[in-house]
Amino acid sequence: MALGRPPEPGRAVVVGTGLIGGSIGLRLRRNGWHVTGRDHDPVRVDKALALGALDAVGDDPSADITFVATPVAAVAAEARRALDATSGLVTDVGGVKASIVDAVADPRFVGGHPMAGSEQEGVEGAAPELFEGATWVLTPTEGTDAAAFAEVRQIVGTLGAEVVALPPDRHDELVAVVSHVPHLAAATLMRLADERSEEHRALLRLAAGGFRDMTRIASGHPGIWPDICRENRAAIVGVLDDLSAALREMRDLVADGDRAGLLSALDEARAARVNLPARFRTAADLSEVRIPVPDRPGVVADVAILAADLDVNIVDLEIAHSTEGPQGVIVMLIERPAVEVFRAGLVGRGYRPAVLPVDVG
Repeated sequence: MALGRPPEPGRAVVVGTGLIGGSIGLRLRRNGWHVTGRDHDPVRVDKALALGALDAVGDDPSADITFVATPVAAVAAEARRALDATSGLVTDVGGVKASIVDAVADPRFVGGHPMAGSEQEGVEGAAPELFEGATWVLTPTEGTDAAAFAEVRQIVGTLGAEVVALPPDRHDELVAVVSHVPHLAAATLMRLADERSEEHRALLRLAAGGFRDMTRIASGHPGIWPDICRENRAAIVGVLDDLSAALREMRDLVADGDRAGLLSALDEARAARVNLPARFRTAADLSEVRIPVPDRPGVVADVAILAADLDVNIVDLEIAHSTEGPQGVIVMLIERPAVEVFRAGLVGRGYRPAVLPVDVG
């Protein structure tokens, strides 16, 4: 593969042809891939075929990559089936990662989770642009094949997503904060408003933009959440406890009429919201970082996870293997302002990186 260039289109399988699986199929086909798909619901897979998300229904032993887009409870079994049925790569889109990665544990499997969705349900809501600008988390481990991770990362990048690497357990801790508990909180607030509307019919008519924005995610398909809450129970309960305590603090500020304390809390929240990271816009904002590495298991995961720890966005990644000895080079494109932080972090881990300008001509 060539840095900065998408991989050549090949053959893919999508297992589970709902909103996410259908959107993956649509984008892959638009990019020139041949996509085969299957689903436990024959009506849904036929719809996916009719809507252009698939070229064919069934399995494809020649698949270069399989995307498992089933509910969380079925992912591990389907991933193992795909690994047995093909010699290609396998990834998934489940909202919980540690239990899945532990259950699959194969060098060709790379756990994944696109942080994207839609208020629409099923393949009818699928769109090739669904992942454009979204974060897609990959969770490599020491046992992940370096070339497998690099290739899955590149393919996911062609779907329009911004890829971040995290350890599986840390993924689960973080998504409890930014995804799982927000959904449960939105659902709870929506239920509270609905209960009040029985007494005050005009209440929901008064729902302004802020309320609608905050509760929008409550309209997502509820069927996926029992499995997610079971598999990520400890992290979700911990964040719910933190949220309960924070709401109690806010309640006390309001009850006590503590104007200064309330303004301080709101200013802190506003500043955090304003400073959410933005994406780069042009290739001129990028630098190439070349990292000589030993050819050993886990080295790519180590470097990619370090980047996530340092809030360094990896725009592209390539593995260059040496023909002389057990050495290689990881070549990354990263955002230019993060170069020195990333270089220092790599040196601290014992690597010797070189930074080069990106040729944008």
